[in-house]
Amino acid sequence: MAIKFQFFTLNNDRKQFTFLDMSSSTFLKEKETLLSQGFEVLDDVIYAETSEEAVEHYKSNYIYVLEEYNRASNPFYIVLSIIESIRDRFKRKN
Repeated sequence: MAIKFQFFTLNNDRKQFTFLDMSSSTFLKEKETLLSQGFEVLDDVIYAETSEEAVEHYKSNYIYVLEEYNRASNPFYIVLSIIESIRDRFKRKN
């Protein structure tokens, strides 16, 4: 299940960042502390399975969103998904 992460930058510099797990019970308090230290919320939230994956997505500067969109809307990837689904179904029957 994907975890929701919020990223913060210092001086609007993408290299100076930190992030918080938004499902944490201390999220609001930690967010308040970061904001009081001069950090700013950057971009939209990132959904990822792990914090490492979230950082990778953040560093990609949202290129991963375009890649996912391309996979979802490109006819080649749609056909490939159908073929893979059929293969999986036949493998389960054997």
